[in-house]
Amino acid sequence: MPHSENLDRAQADDAVHAVHAAHANHRWLANLVRELFQTEQSAKDHPLIEAQRLGDVPPANALRAVSAHARRALAELPPLVRRHDLPVSNGGRGVGAAFSAVRDHFADLMLTAERSYRGTLLGMRHGVDLVILIQSVARAKGDASLANWCGHWLERRRPLVEAAARELAWFAANPERAHVPAKDNALAVGLQALVKGFERLAGRLRHAFPNNA
Repeated sequence: MPHSENLDRAQADDAVHAVHAAHANHRWLANLVRELFQTEQSAKDHPLIEAQRLGDVPPANALRAVSAHARRALAELPPLVRRHDLPVSNGGRGVGAAFSAVRDHFADLMLTAERSYRGTLLGMRHGVDLVILIQSVARAKGDASLANWCGHWLERRRPLVEAAARELAWFAANPERAHVPAKDNALAVGLQALVKGFERLAGRLRHAFPNNA
């Protein structure tokens, strides 16, 4: 009899642990979905800003393709996540839009066109990594339709990001465009001159104090 009671208690403890683990995984997935709304909003907005700066050149076309896919994904996400009792994160979209605005009005003032492009590419790659993680968590929870959506998203987005990465060669072939300020205004030009001055100073210091190893 004591053995049976101990077994029942152990089974009850296991059941409670399983429920807690399921709730924890759902909260984790909900946070990842909020982040996905944020990154997709950025992927919709900022590539268009970057493309407009670059003009009608191959890297801009690659960015526009990513933005178009993000726009479609943002339309698909709300009904999908509601079916899984996950949040439709307007707050996440707002943060994503705000980040793009901050980059456009402030951070990109200190970047060249090539560095700004690489920064946008880094954000795209972050989105791919995020969806890979969401797909894995959804599979572990048994959310097959969410995992399948992630798989379709990856099939479409990965080639677009890879195509954008290949366009880095365009900057190598057009160095006069690579080294201009990302934003074409007097403040950006002045900040770029300041940044280049610091970079030259850093280079002199590296030569003055070589590695002793």
